[in-house]
Amino acid sequence: MTQLVAPVANSPAGGDKRRPPHGSSRRRMFMIALGFLAPALVFLGALVLYPIVYTVVRSFFSAGGGEFVGWDNYVTMFTNDSTFTAIRNNVLWVLVAPAACTILGLIFAVLLEKIKWATAFKLIIFMPMAISMLAAGVIFRGMFQENPNLGVVNAALVTVNSAFGQDAAYPGAAGRDGLGLVQDRGVIASESTVESGSEQNFPLVGIRVDSVPAAAAQAEPAVNARAGQLVGTVWLDVVRGGGGTSGQIDDGKTGLPGILVDAVAADGTIAASATTDAAGRYVIDGLAEGAYRVALPAANFDEGYQGVSWLSSTFITGVIILSYIWIWAGFSMVMISSGLSAIDRSLQEAARMDGANEWNVFTRITAPLLSPVLIVVFVTLIINVLKIFDLVYVIPPGSAKPAANVIAVEMWTVSFGGGNNQGLGSALAILLLILVLPSMIINIRRFREERQQ
Repeated sequence: MTQLVAPVANSPAGGDKRRPPHGSSRRRMFMIALGFLAPALVFLGALVLYPIVYTVVRSFFSAGGGEFVGWDNYVTMFTNDSTFTAIRNNVLWVLVAPAACTILGLIFAVLLEKIKWATAFKLIIFMPMAISMLAAGVIFRGMFQENPNLGVVNAALVTVNSAFGQDAAYPGAAGRDGLGLVQDRGVIASESTVESGSEQNFPLVGIRVDSVPAAAAQAEPAVNARAGQLVGTVWLDVVRGGGGTSGQIDDGKTGLPGILVDAVAADGTIAASATTDAAGRYVIDGLAEGAYRVALPAANFDEGYQGVSWLSSTFITGVIILSYIWIWAGFSMVMISSGLSAIDRSLQEAARMDGANEWNVFTRITAPLLSPVLIVVFVTLIINVLKIFDLVYVIPPGSAKPAANVIAVEMWTVSFGGGNNQGLGSALAILLLILVLPSMIINIRRFREERQQ
């Protein structure tokens, strides 16, 4: 009878080699992984962990770092008016800039899919991202200069006002000497009184050629005055190239339209007014018999409408936020366009076949499908605006810097920009870190959820 011999368990054909213990294998794999991760961990500790720990410790010391002051820096921080302004502005940034960028990015991403040259338009919208924040700040500071000769925004406003407005401005105007005109506090008036039914002319000099409107015509003598009227002509008493007689309406002398002319009664009240036409003529009606002084108010000779003081304390934060939106709307558009290209288009087509209009498709299909991308973009922009520094530092002029202050700029100012108080600066840095952390945690959780799906 043949005897069967059972094979020995765990005996490979090549000999009796034992497998290493399970714990030893895990330790070996851990050491290999640690070896690969070590350089990154060193850099992470040196560039992230150590600065955070050092900043926390430094925030409890004095400006020079030689004296432990406890919570004094934090107390100072929250009792300082500039810090409250910075926190208020940061709240305004968080409420406006991320939402505006995300909404504009969503609109661009959806609408640009429906036009022929979508790629070219997307390139144009994304192009500001290629410009550094410093350069963008310089561009916007130049665009919003108050002087319309320097700032393109105010230049456009002044041009529109000149085209549709009725006011005229002739800065630097003065009456021709020796012709019965006096000037006081900007008002040009007749030296003596004039009876109603008479004529009073105003030959003016000192007006820049570019201040004369394009609608101005050749100056013409006034019409004959009737009872109860005062008439006259206001003109530029200069002939280009020379010539002409002072105080006379000669060929080549231009009438000054849009000038307000007042008839001033003996008691100083304005009895009636009129405005000059294209040829510089005026007719003041409805006057009672008597003597009047004819005057050109000082408002005729100021600079006129010069636009809006965009870089003042009132508007400076809005200008800076607008520059940020100009830059980052392209980033939002690209991110949302990527999410849009990945959604299931069959759901949109099914909704259209069921009779849904484009607005319903967008609000009930497209936007909900894009919500994960929109949340990531929105939270990323919140983190970005909480740390905003470049634009706020570059765009405001010196007088408007306090009104535009944010936490990052305040931190730099008190630490290195003249304050030389690195204890208070460290406390502000910790405040900024605490404000940024919730948004970072939300983003990390979103990334983990997407990876698990």
